Amino acid sequence: MPIAQEPTLTFNSGAAAGPSVTAVGTWQVHALAQGEAMKAISAKLKSLKGKSDLAWDLSEVDSMDHIGAQLFWNAWGKKRPKSLTLSPRLEEFFRRLEQVGPLAMQPQRKQRLNSVMMLGFGVMTFFEHLQGFITLLGQVTLDGVRFLRKPMRGPWREISANIFHAGFQALGITALVGFLIGVVLSYLSAQQLRAFGGDVFLVNLLGMSVIRELGPLLAAILVAGRSGSAITAQLGVMRVTEELDAMLVMGISHGFRLVLPKVVALAISMPLLVIWTDTMALIGGMASALVELNLSPQYFLLKLPDAVPLANYMIGLLKGAVFGVLIALLSCHFGLRIKPNTESLGRGTTTSVVTAITVVILADAVFAIVFSGVGFR
Repeated sequence: MPIAQEPTLTFNSGAAAGPSVTAVGTWQVHALAQGEAMKAISAKLKSLKGKSDLAWDLSEVDSMDHIGAQLFWNAWGKKRPKSLTLSPRLEEFFRRLEQVGPLAMQPQRKQRLNSVMMLGFGVMTFFEHLQGFITLLGQVTLDGVRFLRKPMRGPWREISANIFHAGFQALGITALVGFLIGVVLSYLSAQQLRAFGGDVFLVNLLGMSVIRELGPLLAAILVAGRSGSAITAQLGVMRVTEELDAMLVMGISHGFRLVLPKVVALAISMPLLVIWTDTMALIGGMASALVELNLSPQYFLLKLPDAVPLANYMIGLLKGAVFGVLIALLSCHFGLRIKPNTESLGRGTTTSVVTAITVVILADAVFAIVFSGVGFR
């Protein structure tokens, strides 16, 4: 096999017929890739680009491929120079480049009715998610019936672990937020009630707002942001690492071993967290009332059962259970829909949290309308 000669370009500015460029050597990819040959050749060709009066002599080129021919073609402005000396064996390369011609740019299609199309895609996506959520709800119902028929073979360990992670480990953040909300609500209410001489009604206002509305809603939002994102991320990572596919191969149901334990755990944990959040919020309100209105804790505790009927406690606990089931179902729904890539994992987790919080607020509005006449004297 002949040794490749280094490709070189020689510029002669004093020729009788005018300035000329002579190319010698091997203009193939393996020769151009050696050392700094490609960089030096590209720099020289760039400096000669646009000079139409140059005479090009390629008769001394030993061999050439399409890469070498393309370098000359680009330097010539994608057309043959007026003066070109070329051996017949190299003619084929440049003839093909001439036949290809410049690449025609495809005209961009104007997107008509763009807003209507976006609205349509949004509606289709919504109904797709709604169908998937209803399917998941039906599967959980069937798994729940299976669990009730054979409770000894149920996923008790998974339920216990989820109660610990979603319930016990959330006691700290719910206590802190509940206490601070109680302090703020009591402090602002006391300033307004003092102006009208209604200091004693602080217990009524604080008790009704915390036990019926703020307690369940705060606990649900915190759990959706904390435990809901963890559930979605856990299922998403299992999808990325193909653990979900491995479970199906082994005949293990996703719904019975992954979704059902989370739904049951949050249905149990959320009412308990609601009681805990209500208690801490009332303690914070009690402390603020003592400082602002000089209402003793004994008076506060004595007045609270009369100010808040028992039905409000039941509505708060019912809200907690419903919110817990919704958060678990939505988190599992988005977790199981994550594709096996990290970008989908992050996007799915964010969508899960936002959707869960939105649905919780919508459900709270439905509760307020349905039970508007319950719990008032």
